[in-house]
Amino acid sequence: MTDIALPNKRPGGRSAQVQALVRTALEELVAEQGRERVTVPAVAERAGVSASSIYRRWGDLQGLLAETATHRLDPNRPLPDTGTLRADLEAWARELIEHLAKPCNTSLLKAAAALANGNSDTDCLRNRRREALTLVEQAHARGERAPEPQQVIDHLIAPIVFRLVFGGDAVHPELASRLVDELFVLSSLSSS
Repeated sequence: MTDIALPNKRPGGRSAQVQALVRTALEELVAEQGRERVTVPAVAERAGVSASSIYRRWGDLQGLLAETATHRLDPNRPLPDTGTLRADLEAWARELIEHLAKPCNTSLLKAAAALANGNSDTDCLRNRRREALTLVEQAHARGERAPEPQQVIDHLIAPIVFRLVFGGDAVHPELASRLVDELFVLSSLSSS
């Protein structure tokens, strides 16, 4: 009896493969040229797909940028659970800084910020709020006092994103400790 070789199936299929090619092409173009100079036809050419495929899947360049930024800027990792809120927040902020400060991710973050256009309910922000809530709830479950999740966003995440989007102060992982210290002072938790 002869073995018959079955064709290998591509993981995720053609659609997932096209999405990955398009996202990679967009990320490269944004990193090379800046968001303002990127067009759907340029992304399509770089990805080796038709522009109509991009328009069908994402609607327009803004839709593609927004989804790609969310996909790239949301690291797929478990949240820290070190045993103290202070250490959890430092580890979380440090990881976000290291992830978002990569040149391509910073370019996408800038693009996402520009696309937000006053919309304060982006996927990226919703995800950071959910993570902040999880960390605060972990602290409460351990019996710790904790700032409100919005305070965590305002005093820990917002300064990081602001520095990355608008430049100015350098963004290094050590910034995480300083911002967490300031958050605890501002939220009157320094004695806990």
